[in-house]
Amino acid sequence: MSITKNLLRADNKCLIKFIYNFGWKGLIGFNKFQKRKKKGEIFPAFQFISVTNDCNLSCQGCWVTKGEKTESLDIYQIDKIINESKKYGSYFFGILGGEPLMYKYLFDIFHRHTDCYFQLFTNGTLLSDSIVQELRKCANVTPLISFEGNETVADIRRGGKAIFSKTVQAIDMSTKHKLITGVAISVCKSNFEMALSDDFINMLHNKGVLYLWYYIFRPSGINPSYELALSAEEIEKLRTFLVEGRSKYPIVIIDSYWGADGEAFCPAAEGLSHHINPAGFIEPCPVIQFSKDKITNGNLKEVYENSSFLKDFKIDVSKKTKGCILMEDPEWLGQFVGKQEALNTSNRIDLPQQLNVARSIPSHGSTKKIPEKHWIYRMAKKRAFFGLGAYG
Repeated sequence: MSITKNLLRADNKCLIKFIYNFGWKGLIGFNKFQKRKKKGEIFPAFQFISVTNDCNLSCQGCWVTKGEKTESLDIYQIDKIINESKKYGSYFFGILGGEPLMYKYLFDIFHRHTDCYFQLFTNGTLLSDSIVQELRKCANVTPLISFEGNETVADIRRGGKAIFSKTVQAIDMSTKHKLITGVAISVCKSNFEMALSDDFINMLHNKGVLYLWYYIFRPSGINPSYELALSAEEIEKLRTFLVEGRSKYPIVIIDSYWGADGEAFCPAAEGLSHHINPAGFIEPCPVIQFSKDKITNGNLKEVYENSSFLKDFKIDVSKKTKGCILMEDPEWLGQFVGKQEALNTSNRIDLPQQLNVARSIPSHGSTKKIPEKHWIYRMAKKRAFFGLGAYG
Protein backbone atom coordinates (compact mmCIF):
# COMPACT_ATOMS: atom_id res chain seq x y z
CA MET A 1 0.00 0.00 0.00
CA SER A 2 1.42 3.41 -0.96
CA ILE A 3 1.58 6.65 1.03
CA THR A 4 -1.33 8.00 -1.02
CA LYS A 5 -3.53 5.00 -0.25
CA ASN A 6 -2.85 5.34 3.48
CA LEU A 7 -3.65 9.03 3.25
CA LEU A 8 -6.92 8.34 1.44
CA ARG A 9 -7.89 5.86 4.15
CA ALA A 10 -8.36 8.82 6.50
CA ASP A 11 -11.75 10.23 7.39
CA ASN A 12 -12.81 12.78 4.76
CA LYS A 13 -13.17 15.64 7.24
CA CYS A 14 -9.80 14.81 8.80
CA LEU A 15 -8.21 14.71 5.36
CA ILE A 16 -9.66 18.09 4.35
CA LYS A 17 -8.47 19.72 7.59
CA PHE A 18 -5.03 18.15 7.12
CA ILE A 19 -4.67 19.40 3.57
CA TYR A 20 -6.08 22.88 4.18
CA ASN A 21 -5.32 23.80 7.81
CA PHE A 22 -1.93 22.13 7.94
CA GLY A 23 -0.79 22.00 4.32
CA TRP A 24 -2.07 25.15 2.65
CA LYS A 25 -2.11 27.43 5.71
CA GLY A 26 1.21 26.01 6.82
CA LEU A 27 2.79 26.93 3.49
CA ILE A 28 1.42 30.47 3.66
CA GLY A 29 2.44 30.80 7.29
CA PHE A 30 5.99 29.68 6.60
CA ASN A 31 6.29 32.18 3.74
CA LYS A 32 5.10 34.95 6.08
CA PHE A 33 7.72 33.86 8.62
CA GLN A 34 10.46 34.06 6.00
CA LYS A 35 9.37 37.59 5.05
CA ARG A 36 9.36 38.64 8.72
CA LYS A 37 12.81 37.18 9.19
CA LYS A 38 14.20 39.15 6.23
CA LYS A 39 12.82 42.34 7.80
CA GLY A 40 14.40 41.49 11.14
CA GLU A 41 11.01 40.93 12.76
CA ILE A 42 10.55 38.20 15.34
CA PHE A 43 7.59 35.85 15.54
CA PRO A 44 7.98 32.09 15.05
CA ALA A 45 6.35 30.16 12.22
CA PHE A 46 4.83 27.83 14.78
CA GLN A 47 4.95 27.14 18.49
CA PHE A 48 5.01 24.16 20.76
CA ILE A 49 2.73 24.46 23.78
CA SER A 50 3.15 22.23 26.83
CA VAL A 51 -0.32 22.39 28.33
CA THR A 52 0.63 20.49 31.51
CA ASN A 53 3.66 18.90 33.17
CA ASP A 54 1.53 16.07 34.54
CA CYS A 55 2.29 12.59 33.18
CA ASN A 56 1.49 8.95 33.86
CA LEU A 57 4.96 7.69 32.91
CA SER A 58 8.56 8.37 33.92
CA CYS A 59 10.78 8.14 30.85
CA GLN A 60 14.54 7.99 30.60
CA GLY A 61 15.99 11.30 29.48
CA CYS A 62 12.71 13.21 29.86
CA TRP A 63 13.18 16.90 30.58
CA VAL A 64 9.74 17.38 32.16
CA THR A 65 9.82 17.67 35.95
CA LYS A 66 6.58 18.11 37.85
CA GLY A 67 7.96 19.84 40.91
CA GLU A 68 5.91 20.29 44.08
CA LYS A 69 2.63 20.61 42.18
CA THR A 70 1.19 20.13 38.72
CA GLU A 71 1.49 23.13 36.43
CA SER A 72 -1.03 23.67 33.64
CA LEU A 73 -1.80 26.54 31.32
CA ASP A 74 -5.16 28.21 31.74
CA ILE A 75 -7.47 27.64 28.76
CA TYR A 76 -7.73 31.41 28.28
CA GLN A 77 -3.94 31.70 28.13
CA ILE A 78 -3.90 29.07 25.39
CA ASP A 79 -6.66 30.93 23.55
CA LYS A 80 -4.51 34.06 23.71
CA ILE A 81 -1.47 32.26 22.30
CA ILE A 82 -3.44 30.78 19.43
CA ASN A 83 -5.52 33.87 18.60
CA GLU A 84 -2.49 36.16 18.54
CA SER A 85 -0.53 33.65 16.48
CA LYS A 86 -3.27 33.55 13.83
CA LYS A 87 -2.73 37.26 13.21
CA TYR A 88 0.73 36.40 11.87
CA GLY A 89 -0.31 33.42 9.77
CA SER A 90 0.53 30.73 12.34
CA TYR A 91 -2.18 28.07 12.42
CA PHE A 92 -0.13 25.02 13.39
CA PHE A 93 0.66 24.10 16.99
CA GLY A 94 2.37 21.20 18.69
CA ILE A 95 0.57 20.21 21.89
CA LEU A 96 2.90 18.65 24.46
CA GLY A 97 3.04 17.70 28.14
CA GLY A 98 3.85 15.84 30.29
CA GLU A 99 1.07 13.81 28.79
CA PRO A 100 -1.38 16.26 27.16
CA LEU A 101 -4.27 13.79 27.43
CA MET A 102 -4.17 14.49 31.18
CA TYR A 103 -5.10 18.13 30.54
CA LYS A 104 -8.83 18.56 31.18
CA TYR A 105 -9.41 21.36 28.66
CA LEU A 106 -7.64 19.63 25.78
CA PHE A 107 -10.69 19.14 23.58
CA ASP A 108 -11.90 22.66 24.29
CA ILE A 109 -8.76 23.87 22.52
CA PHE A 110 -9.42 21.75 19.45
CA HIS A 111 -13.10 22.68 19.25
CA ARG A 112 -12.54 26.41 19.80
CA HIS A 113 -9.96 26.64 17.02
CA THR A 114 -11.34 24.63 14.14
CA ASP A 115 -9.36 26.80 11.70
CA CYS A 116 -6.06 25.54 13.17
CA TYR A 117 -4.20 22.25 13.04
CA PHE A 118 -2.72 20.51 16.07
CA GLN A 119 -0.12 17.81 16.48
CA LEU A 120 -0.81 15.91 19.70
CA PHE A 121 2.39 14.46 21.20
CA THR A 122 1.22 11.50 23.29
CA ASN A 123 2.66 8.33 24.79
CA GLY A 124 -0.55 6.63 23.64
CA THR A 125 -1.28 4.78 26.87
CA LEU A 126 -4.34 6.93 27.62
CA LEU A 127 -5.84 6.83 24.14
CA SER A 128 -9.26 5.22 24.51
CA ASP A 129 -11.93 4.47 21.96
CA SER A 130 -14.00 7.45 23.12
CA ILE A 131 -11.01 9.82 22.96
CA VAL A 132 -10.12 8.70 19.46
CA GLN A 133 -13.72 9.13 18.32
CA GLU A 134 -13.71 12.66 19.74
CA LEU A 135 -10.47 13.41 17.90
CA ARG A 136 -12.16 12.25 14.71
CA LYS A 137 -15.02 14.67 15.34
CA CYS A 138 -12.54 17.50 15.85
CA ALA A 139 -10.77 16.47 12.60
CA ASN A 140 -8.02 19.07 13.10
CA VAL A 141 -5.68 16.91 15.21
CA THR A 142 -3.03 14.37 14.28
CA PRO A 143 -1.94 12.14 17.17
CA LEU A 144 1.82 11.61 17.18
CA ILE A 145 2.27 8.44 19.23
CA SER A 146 5.64 7.71 20.84
CA PHE A 147 7.07 4.28 20.06
CA GLU A 148 10.25 3.74 22.04
CA GLY A 149 11.15 0.07 21.67
CA ASN A 150 10.11 -3.55 21.72
CA GLU A 151 8.41 -5.42 24.58
CA THR A 152 11.51 -5.24 26.77
CA VAL A 153 13.00 -1.89 25.82
CA ALA A 154 9.75 0.09 25.91
CA ASP A 155 9.06 -0.64 29.58
CA ILE A 156 12.59 0.39 30.56
CA ARG A 157 12.57 3.52 28.40
CA ARG A 158 9.12 4.65 29.53
CA GLY A 159 9.16 3.58 33.18
CA GLY A 160 5.93 1.60 32.93
CA LYS A 161 4.46 -1.84 32.29
CA ALA A 162 3.18 -3.39 29.05
CA ILE A 163 4.02 -0.14 27.23
CA PHE A 164 4.71 -1.88 23.92
CA SER A 165 1.29 -3.51 23.74
CA LYS A 166 -0.44 -0.31 24.85
CA THR A 167 1.38 1.64 22.16
CA VAL A 168 0.44 -0.84 19.45
CA GLN A 169 -3.16 -0.75 20.68
CA ALA A 170 -3.17 3.06 20.50
CA ILE A 171 -1.87 3.00 16.92
CA ASP A 172 -4.46 0.42 15.91
CA MET A 173 -7.24 2.43 17.51
CA SER A 174 -6.15 5.66 15.88
CA THR A 175 -5.90 4.21 12.38
CA LYS A 176 -9.09 2.18 12.84
CA HIS A 177 -10.98 5.43 13.39
CA LYS A 178 -9.30 6.90 10.30
CA LEU A 179 -7.21 9.60 11.95
CA ILE A 180 -4.13 11.08 10.29
CA THR A 181 -1.77 9.08 12.49
CA GLY A 182 1.92 9.58 13.11
CA VAL A 183 4.50 7.71 15.16
CA ALA A 184 7.55 9.26 16.81
CA ILE A 185 10.67 7.48 17.96
CA SER A 186 13.49 9.01 19.99
CA VAL A 187 16.43 7.05 18.61
CA CYS A 188 18.93 5.87 21.21
CA LYS A 189 21.30 2.94 21.68
CA SER A 190 18.64 0.62 23.07
CA ASN A 191 16.25 1.01 20.11
CA PHE A 192 18.69 1.90 17.34
CA GLU A 193 18.53 -1.45 15.56
CA MET A 194 14.74 -1.53 15.65
CA ALA A 195 14.37 2.08 14.51
CA LEU A 196 16.44 1.44 11.38
CA SER A 197 14.81 -1.86 10.47
CA ASP A 198 12.54 -2.74 7.57
CA ASP A 199 10.28 -4.71 9.90
CA PHE A 200 9.58 -1.69 12.12
CA ILE A 201 8.66 0.64 9.28
CA ASN A 202 6.66 -1.93 7.35
CA MET A 203 4.74 -2.84 10.49
CA LEU A 204 3.72 0.78 11.01
CA HIS A 205 2.82 1.25 7.36
CA ASN A 206 0.69 -1.88 7.34
CA LYS A 207 -1.21 -0.54 10.34
CA GLY A 208 -2.07 2.61 8.39
CA VAL A 209 0.46 5.03 9.93
CA LEU A 210 1.01 7.94 7.54
CA TYR A 211 4.22 9.44 8.88
CA LEU A 212 7.16 8.45 11.07
CA TRP A 213 9.06 11.15 12.92
CA TYR A 214 12.63 10.41 13.99
CA TYR A 215 14.22 12.26 16.91
CA ILE A 216 17.69 11.92 18.34
CA PHE A 217 17.69 11.05 22.04
CA ARG A 218 18.73 14.02 24.17
CA PRO A 219 19.80 13.21 27.73
CA SER A 220 17.99 15.55 30.08
CA GLY A 221 15.90 15.72 33.23
CA ILE A 222 16.22 13.90 36.53
CA ASN A 223 17.33 10.69 34.81
CA PRO A 224 19.33 11.85 31.75
CA SER A 225 20.66 8.36 30.90
CA TYR A 226 23.79 9.43 29.01
CA GLU A 227 24.58 5.80 28.26
CA LEU A 228 21.75 5.84 25.68
CA ALA A 229 23.16 8.75 23.67
CA LEU A 230 24.15 8.03 20.07
CA SER A 231 27.71 8.32 18.83
CA ALA A 232 28.59 10.58 15.89
CA GLU A 233 28.89 7.47 13.70
CA GLU A 234 25.41 6.31 14.72
CA ILE A 235 23.91 9.73 14.03
CA GLU A 236 25.49 9.75 10.57
CA LYS A 237 24.15 6.25 9.96
CA LEU A 238 20.69 7.46 10.99
CA ARG A 239 20.92 10.42 8.63
CA THR A 240 21.96 8.16 5.73
CA PHE A 241 19.08 5.82 6.57
CA LEU A 242 16.57 8.68 6.50
CA VAL A 243 17.76 9.98 3.14
CA GLU A 244 17.73 6.53 1.56
CA GLY A 245 14.48 5.54 3.29
CA ARG A 246 12.54 8.42 1.79
CA SER A 247 12.86 6.80 -1.61
CA LYS A 248 12.49 3.26 -0.31
CA TYR A 249 9.58 3.11 2.14
CA PRO A 250 5.87 3.82 1.53
CA ILE A 251 5.64 6.09 4.57
CA VAL A 252 6.46 9.76 5.12
CA ILE A 253 9.75 9.99 7.04
CA ILE A 254 10.38 13.20 8.98
CA ASP A 255 13.39 14.50 10.89
CA SER A 256 13.88 17.69 12.89
CA TYR A 257 17.50 18.43 12.22
CA TRP A 258 18.68 18.77 8.63
CA GLY A 259 17.78 21.01 5.69
CA ALA A 260 17.41 20.09 2.03
CA ASP A 261 21.15 20.16 1.37
CA GLY A 262 21.98 18.20 4.49
CA GLU A 263 22.98 21.22 6.51
CA ALA A 264 22.35 20.91 10.24
CA PHE A 265 20.27 23.61 11.90
CA CYS A 266 18.65 24.47 15.22
CA PRO A 267 15.00 25.55 14.79
CA ALA A 268 15.17 27.69 17.93
CA ALA A 269 18.35 29.47 16.80
CA GLU A 270 16.69 30.06 13.43
CA GLY A 271 13.67 31.56 15.18
CA LEU A 272 11.48 29.04 13.37
CA SER A 273 9.78 27.74 16.51
CA HIS A 274 9.81 28.21 20.26
CA HIS A 275 8.27 26.51 23.26
CA ILE A 276 5.74 27.77 25.81
CA ASN A 277 5.87 25.78 29.04
CA PRO A 278 2.97 24.97 31.43
CA ALA A 279 3.75 28.03 33.56
CA GLY A 280 3.56 30.34 30.54
CA PHE A 281 7.30 30.91 30.11
CA ILE A 282 8.65 31.17 26.56
CA GLU A 283 11.71 28.94 26.16
CA PRO A 284 13.98 28.54 23.11
CA CYS A 285 12.87 24.89 22.82
CA PRO A 286 11.43 22.26 25.21
CA VAL A 287 14.80 20.94 26.36
CA ILE A 288 16.42 24.33 27.03
CA GLN A 289 14.44 25.27 30.10
CA PHE A 290 15.45 28.84 30.74
CA SER A 291 13.46 31.98 30.09
CA LYS A 292 13.17 35.71 30.66
CA ASP A 293 9.81 36.07 28.94
CA LYS A 294 6.27 35.12 29.85
CA ILE A 295 3.09 35.18 27.79
CA THR A 296 1.43 37.30 30.47
CA ASN A 297 3.96 40.09 29.91
CA GLY A 298 1.81 41.61 27.16
CA ASN A 299 0.97 41.15 23.51
CA LEU A 300 2.67 37.99 22.27
CA LYS A 301 4.18 39.75 19.27
CA GLU A 302 5.66 42.42 21.54
CA VAL A 303 6.99 39.81 23.96
CA TYR A 304 8.87 38.11 21.13
CA GLU A 305 10.09 41.39 19.63
CA ASN A 306 11.36 42.68 22.98
CA SER A 307 13.05 39.46 24.08
CA SER A 308 16.75 40.17 24.40
CA PHE A 309 17.20 36.61 25.67
CA LEU A 310 15.82 34.96 22.51
CA LYS A 311 17.67 37.42 20.27
CA ASP A 312 21.00 36.78 21.97
CA PHE A 313 20.34 33.04 22.01
CA LYS A 314 19.91 33.01 18.23
CA ILE A 315 23.05 35.05 17.62
CA ASP A 316 25.36 33.37 20.11
CA VAL A 317 24.29 29.77 19.51
CA SER A 318 24.62 30.24 15.75
CA LYS A 319 28.25 31.20 16.32
CA LYS A 320 28.88 28.04 18.32
CA THR A 321 27.09 25.30 16.36
CA LYS A 322 24.39 24.41 13.86
CA GLY A 323 23.54 21.40 16.01
CA CYS A 324 22.18 21.12 19.55
CA ILE A 325 24.03 23.32 22.04
CA LEU A 326 22.61 21.39 25.01
CA MET A 327 24.26 18.21 23.75
CA GLU A 328 27.48 19.59 22.33
CA ASP A 329 28.42 22.20 24.94
CA PRO A 330 26.19 22.19 28.04
CA GLU A 331 28.81 24.10 30.04
CA TRP A 332 28.70 26.98 27.55
CA LEU A 333 24.90 26.97 27.74
CA GLY A 334 25.10 27.23 31.52
CA GLN A 335 27.45 30.20 31.24
CA PHE A 336 25.21 31.86 28.64
CA VAL A 337 22.00 31.63 30.70
CA GLY A 338 23.97 32.77 33.75
CA LYS A 339 25.16 35.93 32.00
CA GLN A 340 21.65 36.51 30.74
CA GLU A 341 20.30 36.09 34.29
CA ALA A 342 17.65 33.84 32.78
CA LEU A 343 15.21 32.08 35.06
CA ASN A 344 15.51 28.31 35.49
CA THR A 345 12.04 27.11 34.38
CA SER A 346 12.67 23.35 34.74
CA ASN A 347 11.45 22.76 38.33
CA ARG A 348 14.93 21.31 38.98
CA ILE A 349 16.82 23.68 41.24
CA ASP A 350 20.18 22.10 40.42
CA LEU A 351 19.85 22.44 36.61
CA PRO A 352 22.49 25.21 36.30
CA GLN A 353 24.97 23.08 38.25
CA GLN A 354 24.09 20.03 36.13
CA LEU A 355 24.99 21.93 32.98
CA ASN A 356 28.41 22.77 34.39
CA VAL A 357 29.30 19.11 34.84
CA ALA A 358 27.18 17.51 32.07
CA ARG A 359 28.87 15.40 29.39
CA SER A 360 29.40 16.81 25.92
CA ILE A 361 27.98 14.40 23.37
CA PRO A 362 27.55 14.44 19.58
CA SER A 363 24.43 15.95 18.04
CA HIS A 364 23.10 16.20 14.50
CA GLY A 365 25.63 19.00 13.97
CA SER A 366 28.46 16.48 14.37
CA THR A 367 27.92 14.76 11.02
CA LYS A 368 28.92 15.53 7.46
CA LYS A 369 26.37 16.99 5.04
CA ILE A 370 24.21 14.37 3.36
CA PRO A 371 21.78 16.12 0.96
CA GLU A 372 18.21 14.97 0.45
CA LYS A 373 17.82 12.85 -2.69
CA HIS A 374 14.05 12.75 -3.09
CA TRP A 375 12.78 15.84 -4.92
CA ILE A 376 9.59 16.07 -2.86
CA TYR A 377 11.52 16.24 0.41
CA ARG A 378 13.96 18.78 -1.03
CA MET A 379 11.11 20.98 -2.15
CA ALA A 380 9.15 20.57 1.09
CA LYS A 381 12.13 21.48 3.26
CA LYS A 382 12.91 24.58 1.20
CA ARG A 383 9.38 25.89 0.78
CA ALA A 384 7.55 24.76 3.91
CA PHE A 385 8.27 23.89 7.52
CA PHE A 386 7.92 20.21 6.71
CA GLY A 387 10.17 18.21 9.00
CA LEU A 388 11.52 21.30 10.69
CA GLY A 389 10.12 20.61 14.13
CA ALA A 390 11.73 21.64 17.38
CA TYR A 391 10.57 19.03 19.84
CA GLY A 392 13.34 16.45 19.27
